[in-house]
Order: sequence, then structure tokens, then C-alpha cells
Amino acid sequence: MRNFTLLIFIVILITSCKIKINNNNGKKDVFVSHVNPFIGTGGHGHTYPGATVPFGMLQVSPDNGISSWDWCSGYHYSDSIVSGFSHLHLSGTGIGDLADILLMPVNKKLDLTTKTTSRDQLTYKSKYSHVNEKATPGSYQVFLEDPKINVELTSSQRTAFHKYTFTKNDPQSVVIDLGFAINWDKALKTGIAIEDKQTISGYRFSTGWAKNQKVFFVAKFSKPISESVLLANKQIITGNKAEGENTAAQLFFEANGTNELLVKMALSSVSVANAKENLDNEKLTFENTKSQAAALWNTALSKIEVETPTDSLKTIFYTAMFHAQVAPVTYSDKNGQFRKEDDQIATAKDYTAYSTLSLWDTFRAENPLLTLLAPDKTSDIVNSMLAYYDNKKILPVWTLYANETNTMTGYHSIPVIVDAYLKGVKGFDAEKAYQAMKATMMQDERGLNLYKKYGYIPYNLLDESVTITLEYAYDDWCVAQMAKALRKNDDYEFFLKRSKAYHFLFDPKTGFMRGKSEDGKSWNEPFDPKHSNHREHTDYTEGNAWQHSWFVPQNVEDFIKLHGSNEIFTKRLEQLFTESSEITGSNVSADISGLIGQYAHGNEPSHHIAYMFNHAGQPWRTQYWVRHILDTQYNTTPNGLSGNEDCGQMSAWYVFSSMGLYPMNPASGEYEIGSPIFEKATINLQEGKTFVIEAENVSEKNFYIQSATLNGVVFNQTVITHQQILKGGTLHFVMGAEPNKNWGIKK
Repeated sequence: MRNFTLLIFIVILITSCKIKINNNNGKKDVFVSHVNPFIGTGGHGHTYPGATVPFGMLQVSPDNGISSWDWCSGYHYSDSIVSGFSHLHLSGTGIGDLADILLMPVNKKLDLTTKTTSRDQLTYKSKYSHVNEKATPGSYQVFLEDPKINVELTSSQRTAFHKYTFTKNDPQSVVIDLGFAINWDKALKTGIAIEDKQTISGYRFSTGWAKNQKVFFVAKFSKPISESVLLANKQIITGNKAEGENTAAQLFFEANGTNELLVKMALSSVSVANAKENLDNEKLTFENTKSQAAALWNTALSKIEVETPTDSLKTIFYTAMFHAQVAPVTYSDKNGQFRKEDDQIATAKDYTAYSTLSLWDTFRAENPLLTLLAPDKTSDIVNSMLAYYDNKKILPVWTLYANETNTMTGYHSIPVIVDAYLKGVKGFDAEKAYQAMKATMMQDERGLNLYKKYGYIPYNLLDESVTITLEYAYDDWCVAQMAKALRKNDDYEFFLKRSKAYHFLFDPKTGFMRGKSEDGKSWNEPFDPKHSNHREHTDYTEGNAWQHSWFVPQNVEDFIKLHGSNEIFTKRLEQLFTESSEITGSNVSADISGLIGQYAHGNEPSHHIAYMFNHAGQPWRTQYWVRHILDTQYNTTPNGLSGNEDCGQMSAWYVFSSMGLYPMNPASGEYEIGSPIFEKATINLQEGKTFVIEAENVSEKNFYIQSATLNGVVFNQTVITHQQILKGGTLHFVMGAEPNKNWGIKK
């Protein structure tokens, strides 16, 4: 009996050790394991599921081959056909471009000479099932049902890795189609060259959303090319080089005793030589690159650690952290070179140049999140914008592959720069940045001539006049803050005065911001605050008066005075969330989604609004509506985003708001207090410091703040500063089911 007892004890001890070891191993990928890259690939999320690393140059991902709004990233979860795997993708935008340099493994010789007008005519497409598809941060896998090939993808910062596993005894082949394009994109000039038995290179010049996009590439295969077919403009050609508007190739490989074929691909905006330099060395295999990609993501995701018994909340949170760090993307090569829109080659010295700057979206929360978590990236982003300024003498609006798309309104490079400077981010020339901001706001493009002449933009002289005026007013306020910090007092007074342009457009009778004529008196009639007309013959950008009348984050107190009182303001603000969700008009913007009343969480102009109750003496209404948005606008399905992800903004809203913070005025250096959803969130700051947010008693019902302390001292206000957070410490909330209408109220 004693021996049996001893045996049981030894078994328990060994089991305990195993459990402990497994837990320790699991700790390494605890953050990555909570990410579901398929969230946002359905509905109108417009995300892609493929492989990339944080802010990586490449996004190697499947392309369905459909040109339609919900396929802006190349992929939509509703689909079951894949056309291939290309190397550049947009995350969650509303405009489709990229999908450059398409590869597709096949198991037979194909006729690539047929002209195609739709994916149905592509001879290399294949069916697939989500049952045989998997995505994790840094890797992607899918089984192609028609050729019966398993595809695995991973990536480093500048090199994509493909691993194709063919069925035993099947021919092993790869198609490269440089004419493949989706949505706005169109190939203009392309070329493929077979350099040696295992290497191909080439280029793809195209026009689309980015009017002048030049991509150079090199690909190395793990086996020698045994046969090749090259095509130029659908004609088979002889030799080892093809050039034309559309070029393609089919390459064949001997099995050589293995069913696996590996491909390494690197790109450059500058040259094939730079692409070769960007290509990872031979020591980096598919498997160790995949492991390194997971490790990079685990580090990026671990910057905030959340604690909750609800696994679905962790999945939503860490997927949001993932999506908030895929863009902007690395654009400069290993040697620092990158191509500008005018084909000049610039060199990023002491910084990495970034592209895919969706500034109308990301200035609100995505860029402030990066300023908090990755200030070195913020510095690089500012330098990337200043490199653009060197050429254009104004700051960028929305840059894609260094091309100015001029998409959306305002010049929101400005709040990104001011946010960085006022929060102490180093590594860029502040005086140059200020001059760039001032020059941008004093030029005459994009309605600024009208804004300077009238103090606002008259509706009869330019479409989207209300939205543009309000956003220029905010940009002016940001310039004023940096002028003040740099002791440029005259500039400070000038831009501060201009930042009150919203006064011209506020209609006290209706409570809305409205289009005003150049006479300074007449409103745009007839007026329907629910009416939407997408991007033309309208006073509002991708929305209506209900959604765009609240953009005065720079001076909410003054805005409230225009309404007449806190009571009138909060009544109208509450009505925004409780009004019927009917949108009127025959050309309603598809971007109006995620409706709660007339509040549209699926589009960025609404993102700050729920936090405005804080400034009107009713912070419990902010707590109520923020929690309602968190609960209803995000989930763990492919339809888990209520609108376009927009390069991280939709997810950054969740990251901040779920912790109980939000940068309502992104360049103010302050965060509004909302309603924390986690028991504990730890922000891992620079220099080993941590800032902890605790929510005692938080639950589905307990979302109202009862009391709070900061580092043990009573905290009774609805804002906390960036500098307070950087010092580290603990912000402790006690939560309850009923609002405490005395907490956070200014006496």
C-alpha cells in the first residue's frame, strides 16, 4: 500500500511538472493565440487574412479575383474561389488597389493565351473551403481543392515565403500573372525575366487609386525550373524574357524526391537590384520565418495585457491590436531608398519610410495609439510625411505607395504631427514640421482658398462644404497648439481665431451644422438632417447632418454654448443615439453603417461623439453609450466589424475604449474616460514602466463608474493626460449597475 501511495505521488508530481511546463510554453504565444485574422473579412470590414508582420512591407494574402466594394482587400469571407496569392494588400479601406505580383500553384499545363474579362475565365482559379483554411498572425494556410495543393504563406519585414505541397506524383507548376488586377487597378507595363534555374525577376507598373505605382520583384524557388512558358499580351514568346502591358509565365519543376516547393519573394519600389537586396538570406527557412513572425506579433500584441474571464473579449481585443499594427506599411528598402510619385528616388536616413497613410481615418485613434505604444514608428511616420512635403510643399492627405490619392477631406497629417510633438516624440525636425503645417493650411488647394476668403466654405461653391469646414477648423486649432509650443504667438492667435470657423455653420434653430451660402446668411434648403448623397451635391462627407454636426473636438465647451446650455446639448446628443435609423436619399453612402439611431459607428466621423457627454456634465451617458457600442459593434465572426477597418482606426477605437480611455481630441494630450470592459489592463510603456487600469466589479451590468483612484489618490475627473500615463501607476475604478451622477462632474 505504501508503494502504491508512493507511485500515485510520483505520477501526480510528474503530471504537475508537465502542466507547469506546458503553461510556460503556452505563455510564449498567449497573445497570438487570441487573434482571429478572419474578423473583418466579412460584411464591410474589408480586411485580408494573409501573412504579414507588424508594419511589414509585404502582405501576402489570397485573392478571390472579384472586383467589388466588399473585395477591396482582395478577399471576402463569403467567397469560395481563389485566383492566387499576391503580395500587396490594403487593410480595411473603401477603395480597391494593389494585389500586385500574383502567384498560383497548379498541377497541369494551362492555356494562358485566352483573354479574360472575369475570374470565371481564369484557367488557374480553384475552389477552397474555410474548413481547410487557417490564419494566424504572420501565417496563412489553405487547401486548393481543384489541383489538390496545400498552400502555406508567411512573411518577414520585406520577404514573403510560399510553401506548396503537391499531391504525390502530380506535376509541380506555378503561374505568375502580372496582368491580374482588381477594382481600380490596371497594369500598364510589366516584365518577367528568368535569370537562372531558380530565380525570376521583373516589374509591374500600374495605375489605379495610386496613379503611378512601380513594383519590382525577385523570386527564388527551392528547385530548378525544368520548363517555362512566357507570355506577353496573351502571346507565347521565345526566350527567357517577356515584356508588355500584361505578362505571365508558367514554370514547371521536377519533384526531386519531395512534394514540397518553396518560393521566396521580395519587392521594391525602386529596382530589381533593391528587391534582391531586400530578399532574406538562405539561412531563413519557411519554418523559422513563420516562428519569427509569430514572435514579432507576440511582442507587438503584448504591449497591452488584458485580464478577463471572457475569452471572446480577449479575441476581439487582441485581433483589434493586430489590425491596429498592420498599417501603415514599410515602404523604404533595406538600403533606405524609396520611389516618390514623380519617380525621384529618395533615401530614408535614420528612419523607415512608411506608406498607406489613411490619415482621415487614423488621426482619430490609430495614430494616437501608435504614439502611446510605438513612438519610434510615429517618428518614422512624421518623417515619411515630411519627405512628401519636400516634393509637394504641402503635407499628404492619403498616400498609397507614395502616391497622393487626395481621398477624403482635411489635412490630417497635421494632428498626427502635433499629437507626436506635444507628447514628446523625438526624431523629427519640429521647426520643419511646423513650417510644413503652416504652408499646408495657407495654400489654396482643396477649398482652402474659399475657407480663407469667407471664413468657411460656402455650400454653393464646393461640395461637402460642412465637413471640409469643420475639419479645416480642427486642423487650424492643431497648428495653433504647435505654434504656441514653439512660441510663435502671432501664428497662434491667427490659427486659433480661424479654428472657430464652426460658428459660421451652426444653426441654433435646428441644432445642426448646415451648408451656408456665400452671402453669409442663407442656409442650404430644403434641409433634411437624415439625407445622404454619396460624395456629390452634398454638404457632408459619407454621411448626413446627424453624423457630421458634432465635429468640434477642439472646444466642446464653446460648442455647448452655441447650443444654449448643457441641457439642450445633451438632449440633442442623446437623440442622436435614439432617433430612428432611417437614412433618406436615392444615393445613400454605403459607408453609413453600424447604426445606433443616427450614430454610425461603421464610419469614422462618429467615433468621438459618445465621449462628448463628459464635457456636458453627464459622464454616465458616455459610460452607457460607449459600453453599448463595445457590446454591439464588435464580435468574433467574420462580420465582427460594423464598417471598414480603415487601416486600424476601427480597431484602435476598440483598443482604447475597452480599456476605458479615448483620445476624443487626438492632439490635446488628453484621454477621455469612458467605461472599461476588462477587470485589468496593463499598458507596457517605454523604459519598463507600466500603467494599469483596474475595474473592480465590472460586468455586463456593472459598467457605470462609482468611484476612482489614481495611485491611491481620489480621481474624480473625466480626463487623464498622456503625461500622467507615461509616469506609470494604477488607475482603479469601482464599477456598479447604476450611474453615480456625482462622479466626474466639475464643481
